[in-house]
Amino acid sequence: QVQLVESGGGLVQAGGSLTLSCALSERTYRNYALAWFRQAPGKAREFVAGVSWSGINTWYADSAEGRFTISRDNAKNTAYLQMNDLKPEDTAVFYCAASTEPLVPQDSEDYAYWGRGTQVTVSS
Repeated sequence: QVQLVESGGGLVQAGGSLTLSCALSERTYRNYALAWFRQAPGKAREFVAGVSWSGINTWYADSAEGRFTISRDNAKNTAYLQMNDLKPEDTAVFYCAASTEPLVPQDSEDYAYWGRGTQVTVSS
């Protein structure tokens, strides 16, 4: 059973930065694509960014392109989401998810493992 634990959320002013971390409990050598999703109050969960197992290939939602950077350190079983120039509309619970799909899917239904989320609040 894969467990994911997010950390790094918090309250930040608009224009500020945060780095989220996602630690995986899985110790076996498996190929998991990792992604960050977010869900704002009253809205559906949406894809933010994803990275392939190798870390070479990354994908971003239009809203994250140019401001967010996803990365992973397989030696530490940890993924990261560096978020810069944060906006009030980025306020949401951010979730880390793992998928065994060969590429990085953007549909949440393709992710079998999820963390509990970390709150990001951006004040104006």
